[in-house]
Amino acid sequence: MSTDSVNTMYVDFAIMGAGLAGLTAATRAAELGLRVALVDQGSGDKYPCNSRFSGGILHLSFQNVQNSPASLVEAMDVATQGYADKALTEVLANQSARAVKWLQQQGARFIRNGQIDWQQWVMAPPRPVSPGLDWNGRGPDVTLRALLERFRGLAGQVLLETQVQDLLVEDGRCVGLKAVCQGRVLEINARAVLIADGGFQSNLELLRLHIAPQPKGVLQRGSGVSMGDGMRLATTRLGAAVSDLSAFYGHLLSREAFQNPMLWPYPQLDELACAGMVVDHQGQRVADEGMGGVYLANQVAHRDDPLECHVVFDQSIWDVHGTQSRIPPNPHLVRAGATMLKADSIEALAGLMGVPANTLSDTVVAYNEAVAHGQCEQLNPKRSTSKHQAVALVNGPFYALPMCVGITHTAGGLRIDAAARVLLGNGAPIEGLYAAGAAVGGIEGGPMAGYVGGLMKALVFGLVAAENANDASRA
Repeated sequence: MSTDSVNTMYVDFAIMGAGLAGLTAATRAAELGLRVALVDQGSGDKYPCNSRFSGGILHLSFQNVQNSPASLVEAMDVATQGYADKALTEVLANQSARAVKWLQQQGARFIRNGQIDWQQWVMAPPRPVSPGLDWNGRGPDVTLRALLERFRGLAGQVLLETQVQDLLVEDGRCVGLKAVCQGRVLEINARAVLIADGGFQSNLELLRLHIAPQPKGVLQRGSGVSMGDGMRLATTRLGAAVSDLSAFYGHLLSREAFQNPMLWPYPQLDELACAGMVVDHQGQRVADEGMGGVYLANQVAHRDDPLECHVVFDQSIWDVHGTQSRIPPNPHLVRAGATMLKADSIEALAGLMGVPANTLSDTVVAYNEAVAHGQCEQLNPKRSTSKHQAVALVNGPFYALPMCVGITHTAGGLRIDAAARVLLGNGAPIEGLYAAGAAVGGIEGGPMAGYVGGLMKALVFGLVAAENANDASRA
């Protein structure tokens, strides 16, 4: 590819990444009268991004986004056990209802999922109740294309198949982007720049450094295009601060998802694991199942071998908990072709799993006794019950599912303030540089890998970044 020819563009706002965060910011900035360039490496109007592949549910820590701001802040604090930056969760809580209304005004349509309070804002049309990846023509895809059309109608410039190579910097201020577009170097001079290119989950080297010693043993549960380029450029070129980078949002999946595309991103194994147990190749429990599927996914990914674990459960868990999610493992795992190990005894199940029968039997006996006597906190590792009920494994037949971790997006990223401005290590904002969506850290993650809601993080901070960039450009 030749890059001898250099073009120059002058805009008010340059945006790196055209997922929900980038498209929201671009459309809002154009509404406010700014000249905007939106850059993405994908091709065609259905370019891949995590927002397009998502379930399309707008929520904050599994709460209705129209609940009171105080209750939303509390829910996010509880979900992250105090890790989330209070200034940022207050922005999310105070702006969530307004952000959803704005998205409706841009052409997004929503449905309600019955009486489930946190599923009152589901992008329409919803994905069907079926396994595998089904995004084309579903709510998130339709919403992104509506935003793209709206942005173009506001004279916004869309630069697809364009790879950002560098940030333009003058006297510590970000003044644009340097990119390669169709073989030509393009310098986009801008009064403000937004990094909205997602997390770093597709960058195996960064995954190895921060999350998983064996990153190839972790399945990409999203679009597979987010490499953390924006975070890398902001830190190396401008000294931007980052949050803790060790956590991510993801779920437990059948290990066969590596070969069978019908087994990702759904059905997930979380409900089975949170009622039963996750054991390693020695037949011993590996983490607190009561903390939830996202926490378990993080704990397994951190292991030296993330592919050595099984989810173990009995018939009662399969019949009850296995049917309780929107796209439940029972019956969709079987329909999608997943292998389920089944035996009439724990010892026989251990043989099918290839783990020591005595150890697995001892693990199950100790677990069942702790459940029966309400002493789950005394197990090692402990088993909490405040979020997910512990169920004794006593009703055969017994099952084991070889499992893997599916990573959707990383939780750590660039530090920002309430105006979405990227910060230096001393807490001062970097002039001209903003961040939104999964490129942002300090909200989700932490020791408990707390999940707040990726779509709302993208939507709200996309709006906030655009509005503050507009104010700064007119100051």
